[in-house]
Amino acid sequence: MVSLSPVPPPVNGPVGPLERGLAVLCELTGLAAHEGRATVRPGDLVRGTGLARSVVDRVVATLEQLGYVRLDGRDIGLAARLMELGNAYLAACGLPDALRPFAERLADRLDESVSVAVPDGDGVRFVVQATRRRTMSLAFRIGELLPAERCAPGALFAAGWDGPAWAAWRTRRAGDPLNTAFPAVPPRRSPAADGDFEARAEAAARDGWSIDDQLIEPGLVAVSVPVRDAAGRTVCAVNVVSHTSRHDAASLRAAVLDPLRAELPAMEAALAAPRGRGGVARSGPLGAPGEDPARAVKRELGAGFLQSLARGLAVLLSLGAADAATGGLALTAVAEATGLPRATARRSLLTLVELGYAAADDQGFRPLPKVLELGYAPLADLTFTDLAAPHLRELVRTVQESASLAVLDGGDIRYIARVPTVRIMSVNITIGTRFPAYATSMGRVLLAGLDERARAAYLAGAAPEPLTRHTVTAVPELARLLERTAADGHALVDEELEEGLRSLAVPVRAADGRVAAALNVATHAGRGTVESTRRELLPALRAAAARIEADLAVAAAYRPLGTGHPEPPAPRGPGPGSETVGA
Repeated sequence: MVSLSPVPPPVNGPVGPLERGLAVLCELTGLAAHEGRATVRPGDLVRGTGLARSVVDRVVATLEQLGYVRLDGRDIGLAARLMELGNAYLAACGLPDALRPFAERLADRLDESVSVAVPDGDGVRFVVQATRRRTMSLAFRIGELLPAERCAPGALFAAGWDGPAWAAWRTRRAGDPLNTAFPAVPPRRSPAADGDFEARAEAAARDGWSIDDQLIEPGLVAVSVPVRDAAGRTVCAVNVVSHTSRHDAASLRAAVLDPLRAELPAMEAALAAPRGRGGVARSGPLGAPGEDPARAVKRELGAGFLQSLARGLAVLLSLGAADAATGGLALTAVAEATGLPRATARRSLLTLVELGYAAADDQGFRPLPKVLELGYAPLADLTFTDLAAPHLRELVRTVQESASLAVLDGGDIRYIARVPTVRIMSVNITIGTRFPAYATSMGRVLLAGLDERARAAYLAGAAPEPLTRHTVTAVPELARLLERTAADGHALVDEELEEGLRSLAVPVRAADGRVAAALNVATHAGRGTVESTRRELLPALRAAAARIEADLAVAAAYRPLGTGHPEPPAPRGPGPGSETVGA
């Protein structure tokens, strides 16, 4: 049994840095969500949190070392790796893994967007999205918080509220009657009567479903049904969203309620099935589970590094190994996973419970949906190119050469991100530019990453043309080069696309090992030999690819990730004889 009798230490106690660090992350998230600000200045965090500038500076320095914020001069922004904290909650609750297949199947069958929502106090957070691609998109970001009274799942959850829960809701409503604290929904023009929501909650309890008839905003309608555990408690709600151009509230209910109810037994069985305690992979300065590298980092960085903050976030991350179907994580398991003494882990756990990020019962500790407020929704907007951009900039600063990211598009490569270096002789390649894959380093990396059948099909239809006197046009030779690229893990192309241009590329792999894109550095052939180019540029190129892969694994764990750029057709790049930097 987990004892919670000791009162958590105050903010000035040993784990005060954890509370202050969470406050800074929440303020960063709030500014990103409410004002759409990608970065803020330290003074913004001082004003928003009430903390001293010196404290904010130490918190930010520690969060940067952990990879959770990114600094660009004085500008501070959320980093993609921060999503691993939210992923810990999503892993522990089991909802995405268990219910995403049902949501996707329902979305295909109903031709409407389907989501899964969980209660978070008197609000509702979305944890699964299966969207339909339309000009007018009807979906919320994973992690966004909506007021319970403004959405269909909220009435289902309120149907089980007790007196204190209703009192907390009324207090929040009195302090914010127009819902201005919820950036995911437009503010109300005038307050709504409390009795309206209470009546909807009573109807949801009686009917076993709830409807949103343009409560969030005009034109949006939704129907929700509850998913319950073995004890009959509502764990989450499955929500189908449409637009009044397709359905009114009554027709949407008629179209989707029976299919939703038909899936409920299978969904509840999937949710109840026990899972292995996989947890969330840890990356960066926190190191591997079972050790306390925060101590070593503290020795290296000195007083600027808040060891208690790093340890507390490691504890929060470890709760991803909890299993909502079978219970939480015992204190001993948390201590073993983090490499911390039991007393140290316990202080962090109690603080997380006190602040609403974790819960504890006889079976152990588990993370709560509030963890998703730590940057998850703003970061859920990131595309592949957004993730790669800061790493491309860092690569260019390191090697002083242009860097690009491309994907395979038929027999061509298509640029999806690029950071040029500043040189006298250069040409600006735009996003979407295409080049023939056979004559480019990125193309050979991408072709080498194809499975055997797809690569053979490409070679069978290939008809390479000489773009320069160095271009490889013999298909058997090209096949040999692709095999070598696959074995070496990189490709170097010397003056095959254009005279004087040399480029070196490596693969960027998705979490499943598939080559998702290629990353390259381009340089002038006269700046050194082929071997010196490989020796000087390949380590930095591989390091940048590894950083992109780490962010990609975190950001794409529970949501699809697009490139963020329009699909082709796109212009081809300059032909032979023109000056090109980047292929």
